[in-house]
Amino acid sequence: MDKGQVAPAPTARTMRVEVTHADLPLHCPMPGMSLWNSHPRVFLPIEASGEERCPYCGTVYVLTDLTEI
Repeated sequence: MDKGQVAPAPTARTMRVEVTHADLPLHCPMPGMSLWNSHPRVFLPIEASGEERCPYCGTVYVLTDLTEI
């Protein structure tokens, strides 16, 4: 690397979590997630789309039982 160049920042590996209707209302972080990398709780409206991404940490949540109401 030449002097003055900046190394690219490492990319975080996106976490994918499968959830069911039993987990609703969905919020991130979920119970059981590590407190050391926690952020403010945010509720995610996953029912309509079946998939939502947390705006804080980027975790992708996928609703696996879409046929149930």
